[in-house]
Amino acid sequence: MPASVAASAQNVAHSRIRELAEIAMTMDGVYKLYFGESNLSTPEYIKRAAQKAMADGFTFYTENAGLRSTRQALARYYEELQDVRLDAESEIVVTASGVQALNVAMRCMLDPGDEAIVLTPAWPNGPANVQMANAVVREIPHPLRGTNYEIDFDAIEAAISPRTKMLLYTSPSNPLGWVATEKDQERLLELTRRHGLWLMADEVYDRLYYPDGPPRTQVFAPSILRKATREDAVVVVQSFSKAWCMTGWRLGWLVARKDLAARATVLNEFIVSHAPSFAQRAGETALLWGETVVREMLTRLRENRDLCLAALAKMPGVTVPKPAGAFYLFPKIEGLTDSFDFCKRLLMETQVGLAPGVAFGAGGEGSVRICYAAEREILDQAMARLAMFLQAR
Repeated sequence: MPASVAASAQNVAHSRIRELAEIAMTMDGVYKLYFGESNLSTPEYIKRAAQKAMADGFTFYTENAGLRSTRQALARYYEELQDVRLDAESEIVVTASGVQALNVAMRCMLDPGDEAIVLTPAWPNGPANVQMANAVVREIPHPLRGTNYEIDFDAIEAAISPRTKMLLYTSPSNPLGWVATEKDQERLLELTRRHGLWLMADEVYDRLYYPDGPPRTQVFAPSILRKATREDAVVVVQSFSKAWCMTGWRLGWLVARKDLAARATVLNEFIVSHAPSFAQRAGETALLWGETVVREMLTRLRENRDLCLAALAKMPGVTVPKPAGAFYLFPKIEGLTDSFDFCKRLLMETQVGLAPGVAFGAGGEGSVRICYAAEREILDQAMARLAMFLQAR
């Protein structure tokens, strides 16, 4: 019998977002609103920092946990921004992207056959990494109650079994834009403490937050680390990709209890060794000098969000809650039962590329995800074409 690909690898489904994007990449003139990235290039000061780092000799191996200077910069960042004090040596691990942080942390939490609860709709890479650890995903949808998404704590309790080892949630949410309240965080902590579970928070979009009230000098969604003790079984996954327009740099980090961080450091050697040394130095510069860039981006994104919300409000049969974070809208379209087919036809007929809601797991079908981090002219045209497409259905 010929050798075959492992069943555990076969069971990981192809990303429906990437599936649609691969069609779009064969076409010209597409409005690319399917990926989660801005169309702005990485700021010049970060590019120059990488160039200087290479010139200064940062082209060699680093510690598996990342450069000490990068971890110290992250510890200072948390103290200044979140008023959270971390041990740079033992609680922070630099990773080669946020998704690699997910991967290495889950390898430290899950054994084959274990179960992980994932609050959905959610970025598909989270559940996929659970499967890659040969564990089982239990999806719990966020119910939409009135105009706000919430956490269904009763459904979470009902899903917990003796094999449940962790719970993953995303705040601010990709794709919903939902942001966990302090009460949500406290209840999640209480639940996971009571059941002896790991609590993993994907906080990649924490700087892309639009709170009500007067403008602030620094804007951020509060981290679960502000509620947790350093002894809690809590892991935070983070990335430089979104707030600093560094998607292609593949640079992230995780914050965790010391025992998990130590084991993740060991495993890093066998996955990527470490994040690129010059990229880590560029990340330090992003943290140090990036606040003006982040504020400018937030102003632009808020305007883009409101523009798209106003356009969607005029489209019959479309319902979309106002998101408080990230840079996505997740409109629900009346009567839509196959969001992938809808997005494929929209792409082929109008050159507007959106992500199908089915890609984001339970609770996602019937919706589409719109990334509003593009230029206003692109969003204007895309919304006009979407309106015409819906009218012709």
